[in-house]
Amino acid sequence: MAELDYQPVPFDVEAELAKALEDSDFQTAYEALQDEFAALDVLLRARKEAGLTQAEVAERMGIKQSALARIESSLTDKKHSPTLATLRKYAAACGKRLEISLR
Repeated sequence: MAELDYQPVPFDVEAELAKALEDSDFQTAYEALQDEFAALDVLLRARKEAGLTQAEVAERMGIKQSALARIESSLTDKKHSPTLATLRKYAAACGKRLEISLR
């Protein structure tokens, strides 16, 4: 059996997004979700800065890892919005404090 060499394919997310945003329908849909993407980015950044996995954050929150995965994904699928209490627990689990701001 011949050995296969793995060769990753380069992928530039920012370039692909810029290209996709040239399509007005895509741009409209993307802008409609911008708040959700920003919220998810904040949560994921907090977890990364804390050096924690989903399982570790979930344990600190007293929930299952699968429930935390649903919380993180809910921000982009609009099926469920986490409560402020849940977001406070997430922030605390990451050693942060929840702050809300309007601009």
